[in-house]
Amino acid sequence: MSDFSLDLDEDQLQLQKWVHDFAENVIRPAGHEWDEREETPWPIIQEAANIGLYSFEFIANAFMDKSGLLMPIAAEELAWGDAGIALAILGSTLGLAGIAGNGTPEQLIEWGPQCFGTPEKIQTAAFAVSEPDAGSDVSSLRTRAVYDEAKDEWVLNGTKTWITNGGIADIHVVVASVDPELGSRGQASFIVPPNTPGLSQGQKFQKMGIRASHTAEVILDDCRVPGHCLLGGKDKLDERLARVREGKKGGSQAAMKTFEGSRPAVGAQALGVARAAYEYSLDYAKERKAFGRAIIENQAIAFKLADMKTRIDASRMLVWRASWMAATGKEFTSGEGSMSKLYAGETAVYVTEEAIQIMGGYGYIREFPVERWHRDSKIFTIFEGTSEIQRLIIARAISGVHIK
Repeated sequence: MSDFSLDLDEDQLQLQKWVHDFAENVIRPAGHEWDEREETPWPIIQEAANIGLYSFEFIANAFMDKSGLLMPIAAEELAWGDAGIALAILGSTLGLAGIAGNGTPEQLIEWGPQCFGTPEKIQTAAFAVSEPDAGSDVSSLRTRAVYDEAKDEWVLNGTKTWITNGGIADIHVVVASVDPELGSRGQASFIVPPNTPGLSQGQKFQKMGIRASHTAEVILDDCRVPGHCLLGGKDKLDERLARVREGKKGGSQAAMKTFEGSRPAVGAQALGVARAAYEYSLDYAKERKAFGRAIIENQAIAFKLADMKTRIDASRMLVWRASWMAATGKEFTSGEGSMSKLYAGETAVYVTEEAIQIMGGYGYIREFPVERWHRDSKIFTIFEGTSEIQRLIIARAISGVHIK
């Protein structure tokens, strides 16, 4: 007999209920307010910190889970509550992933806890990659990092944009070009510690959705960071650049290594939004009567819900598979991480739009949450790699051809 099972174990079920209860009782009731305010929901983050949900320990334990499922389970439940607030809670995780993916164990121990702080002093982190002229094309980054050997410092100059927690974060992880001639292979990641002169917030963006999550430009103007803030260390960087200049492989590019690990978790957030809209519209269809019967008794409505549920469950399987593969060291030979983010993101847009259609005019007004969920859903086809970029990654992986 095979011991294969898709059942969650007791620990996973307990975590799922714990996070769901927080999402149901704390996040969802506050979703509309913070969407309207378009501000970071510090009181909600504080409550998450008080129970240990917003903490380095929680994220570290989730990422060390041998099944790989704890993080996507938690992310789905948080986004089920509200995607903007969920991202405000999970946003620091991307900065942490940048440190874990590119730094040394010693750097992770030093800086990881500072990405979250403590319940007494909450801190946040940001991962700064995108630029005004370099979004999907990270090989075109213009932000420069120049080494000042006399002072053992790196000098950063440039502008980053679309950065979650940008400018308000205590810890910024910045991807910059060390050798522009090498393109993406000449880039490295740097820690910018709290209160470092030369780093400031630029424009804060007013967004269509996820409005409780802070998104802004980060300006780097002769921003000096100590030599030990180069993630991975200078010896490792010099060795990698030397290999690239000799025409050899240099290993994973700094930004892509972080995104590879985070995409299933992003897919899980999209999944949470889709599930919220599906459940809400299903309940509505059972209660709403037209022409003398509940509208779910009409095939036009019932078939929509059937398709919505099917795509949600398929998305979850892709997210869980990619998360399990990452946790168990299995290589993404067919772009499985990108598959999970692509399909879940597009499912969120599809499901929330169908939910609005099922509810008719009620779905279109701000009194009901499906309108907000639809606005929130669209970002999942854009950030951390657009749907087009995910398809490019998958196509390259399955064909072995460098498709452009």
